[in-house]
Amino acid sequence: MIADRPHPLDLPLVTGGAVSTERADAARNRQLLLAAAKTLIDNHGAAAVTMDAVAREAGVGKGTVFRRFGSRNGLMMALLDHSESALQQAFLSGPEPLGPGAPPLERLIAYGRTRLKMTVDHLDILLEAGADNPDRLSHPVWAVSTQHVQLLLRDLGYPGHLEVVANAVQAPLDAMAVRHLLDVVGLSREQIADDWETMVRLLLSGLG
Repeated sequence: MIADRPHPLDLPLVTGGAVSTERADAARNRQLLLAAAKTLIDNHGAAAVTMDAVAREAGVGKGTVFRRFGSRNGLMMALLDHSESALQQAFLSGPEPLGPGAPPLERLIAYGRTRLKMTVDHLDILLEAGADNPDRLSHPVWAVSTQHVQLLLRDLGYPGHLEVVANAVQAPLDAMAVRHLLDVVGLSREQIADDWETMVRLLLSGLG
């Protein structure tokens, strides 16, 4: 179990800290380019995201894209970072049931469903970014997610090793698992979410 429970606001945010110090026009350019990249992914998949394509979609010169992100990999990482930061802010200080104030089981269900939607929405990027990397569970994003789940499990009174059950609860939300469930098993995102919720509620029945 977690020996010293941190206050939720002590959880580290995975964020590109430079954004808050950008000039207003630079920040607008960044958002414009991220929106253009997301449009390309939504319409054509992650493979369609090239620096040229993003520049055309955003109506700017290719040099602007390179200046903002340095490389295609930098752009893809910025997209993930932007979405991850928004999700973390939501569960740390956003409205219920995802944010503080709701019962821990309802927060956990809301978190899992929101995490799953984000995984599906960004699946191509996550897979390109190394979702099959054996060290991915040590990545700060997964570590923060795991700690959040552990805190909710502790609130529910779950006994034993929280590290094990927290990873088990999150396993179906991982990009590799989601790809298998969508493409091989043939489930929809809604079916995955409903089955995941049933699993969690059965696992935690009688607690809290």
